[in-house]
Amino acid sequence: MKHFKLYYTIGVIALCVVLTLAIASLILAVLGANVLDTFWVIFCYPFTTLKNFSGVINIMTPLTIVGVGICVAYRSGIINIGGEGQMVIGLLCGIVFALYGGITGPLGLVLTLLVGMAGGALWGSLPGILKAKFGVSELLSTVMFNYIATQLYSYCLRVPLLDPAVAGGSGDPQTVKLDNSLWLPRFNELFPVDKGFRFHAGIFVALVMAVIIFLFMWKTTAGFKMRAAGASDRAARYGGISVSRYLVLAMIVSGACCGLAGTVEILGVHHRGLGNCTGGYGFSGIVVALFGGLHPLGVIPAAFFFSVISFGCSALQINKIPVPSNMIDVLQGLVILVIVAAKLIISSPYLMDRAQRRVEAMLGKKEAA
Repeated sequence: MKHFKLYYTIGVIALCVVLTLAIASLILAVLGANVLDTFWVIFCYPFTTLKNFSGVINIMTPLTIVGVGICVAYRSGIINIGGEGQMVIGLLCGIVFALYGGITGPLGLVLTLLVGMAGGALWGSLPGILKAKFGVSELLSTVMFNYIATQLYSYCLRVPLLDPAVAGGSGDPQTVKLDNSLWLPRFNELFPVDKGFRFHAGIFVALVMAVIIFLFMWKTTAGFKMRAAGASDRAARYGGISVSRYLVLAMIVSGACCGLAGTVEILGVHHRGLGNCTGGYGFSGIVVALFGGLHPLGVIPAAFFFSVISFGCSALQINKIPVPSNMIDVLQGLVILVIVAAKLIISSPYLMDRAQRRVEAMLGKKEAA
């Protein structure tokens, strides 16, 4: 059947969308919320004002950078679940350099971003080395390194980096504000546009990083060897490729991206060290990478989609939609699960061939009749 794969893909996606909306509608109806109003807030409210749209872009920025980094690891045959810890170490290194490096202005901004990348790269390299040299499962090591990074950051936030203004008080621990010259400028400060365009310039860093990683992975020898190692380590070794070396390199690049994402979030949004300032993007970025087809350029629209949902769900309480705050995570998780399921179904040649045979059999019966 001609173009069956295209029709099959469209059909699976449409079915999953309908299924998602149906399950979400049922949950919302049980909770007593207006289904149409809830969906309007989630999918339309983010576009009602420039300020809201800017909020979407600010969420999209770290998701894109983390997602790109996760793509590098997955394509190289190593599963990086440590993006959250690499973000934390990256932003911690960036904060320390920004506070004590003594360099301000554009040069200080660039160096802070590079230091954040270096911190994330170093933290990411450790599970890579354990995997390459000792065969330690990256699933275990990356998760454990997340806990170590989180506790280390928490200690630094409460002791050596604590803002003296909140020391001894009941407020949440935080560092002093970083120098204004180290903040990522907002779009309306760079260009003569409406003041509603308040998203920071980190989105340009994210887009450039996605393009750079794409060129690196698909247009360079090192990138080819990394993808070859991820596709089949046995074949790569037979071809003379040092799989262990490129596993470590993949984790270094992946960690650098996650470290950059954390530093961008600090310099663009918070402007100081705060508790839970990663926003869980280190974990969400994994789903974004999968939804983007594990392709750096595919991550961009995937990150935008998830940013819209995230911003819309966070606005439910503001718009007085009677949905418990923890149900926001349930709705987001539902969307994620259905999307991942759709990708698994589409990528299964067995299911596609079975569906094609059934369709051809049905068409044959109609023609015979």
